[in-house]
Amino acid sequence: MKKILISNSLVVNEGIIHAKDILIKDKRIEKIGDHISEFNVDEIIDAEGLYLFPGMIDDQVHFREPGLTHKANMDTESKAALAGGVTSFIEMPNTVPQTITINDFNNKRLIAKKSSAANYSFMFGITNNNYTEILKLDKNNVPALKMFLGSSTGQMLVDDYDLINKIFNNIDLVIAAHCEDEEIINKNLDNAIKKYGSKIPVFEHPNIRSEDACYVSSSNIVNLAKKAGARLHVFHISTEKELSLFDNNTPLKKKKITAEACIHHLWFSDKDYDRKGSFIKWNPSIKKISDRDSILEGINIDLIDVIASDHAPHTITEKNNSYLNCPSGGPLVQHSLLALIDLFFEKKLSLEKIVEKVCHNPAILFQVKDRGFIREGYFADLVLIDLKEKHLVQKNNILYKCGWSPFEGISFKSSIKMTMLNGQWVYLNGEIVNTNAAMELKFDR
Repeated sequence: MKKILISNSLVVNEGIIHAKDILIKDKRIEKIGDHISEFNVDEIIDAEGLYLFPGMIDDQVHFREPGLTHKANMDTESKAALAGGVTSFIEMPNTVPQTITINDFNNKRLIAKKSSAANYSFMFGITNNNYTEILKLDKNNVPALKMFLGSSTGQMLVDDYDLINKIFNNIDLVIAAHCEDEEIINKNLDNAIKKYGSKIPVFEHPNIRSEDACYVSSSNIVNLAKKAGARLHVFHISTEKELSLFDNNTPLKKKKITAEACIHHLWFSDKDYDRKGSFIKWNPSIKKISDRDSILEGINIDLIDVIASDHAPHTITEKNNSYLNCPSGGPLVQHSLLALIDLFFEKKLSLEKIVEKVCHNPAILFQVKDRGFIREGYFADLVLIDLKEKHLVQKNNILYKCGWSPFEGISFKSSIKMTMLNGQWVYLNGEIVNTNAAMELKFDR
């Protein structure tokens, strides 16, 4: 069994930053100490001046496989994740076919086992008609159910509220929801078409997918979940108004209603549409500066529990289409952690709060077994970060299959130096060096 000693790193973990040595044996952390004297080790890394984070657990990504692999695939996007310090991901069910049957769920697991470079898991999609399939799930293998209350195609737009109540009252799993009211969106879109015809400018996106569309949907589902005592997780909060739906008086382990924010809603605002155009077109939409600032405050005061990327790549050709034909979403998983650290430099987030929201809390919320913390006995998913070395995002270092990033041209103030996955180095100084260390996430239920 290989032993690796990481010495002199500044460990950011469980609300504290302190200099510690970390001894890794095989896949797990064996010992954490001030000065570990260990002579029988295979490798010693002197990490003086570097910060050591637990690997980020990104609870919302779209890696597009199967069925949409012209945009991305499990191999390319998982490598991009490792380069960004993301060691574990939870992937969404809106692929082709959609992940709404046990067979399709298991097929995704098989694809990942063969080709994912990072730890993997998959949400199971809810439809109006697949309740019997949900009952067949092994709760130790699935992180959560995904419910689209807006912005979905095919069978995954859920509008049967008898079914929603049935699930809320009978299924003991986290239910993660995309909340946008389709009726409001369609009305706003009709108004935009009357005004602009087919040439709707992208800056109309937050008026079409509006604050009301988000709040009406999220408040409705939160109220239903509260009545049923269900475990609801509301994805990608994009408005100040929605923050009123959540509380910060209950420890996360006991919370029934939790919330998430995404990188693009923390970084961009409606002022950026003129510059970035459709390349920052997401659902829910990027909205006002005041919304962005309030979401950041919601993170700091624990109204929002998790930060994720909502990595959702499309090709450049697709994103260059007109508004009505341009898909929403963009690639983020390689740069989300660096973007958050830039917010630390801007004094908007602390390093401890970043680690809490991207490492600790996803592990707590989804009951991920033995990950998300730097603890003895836990899997050695670790990231060494240099806060003094900049990272310029440019085409030759973007690992997404789509080949672009909304952050292209930005020089982040920090860089990911090394990523360890299950006790093995997988990313070193700009290069993927190992694609065989990944494991399927398990859930401690």
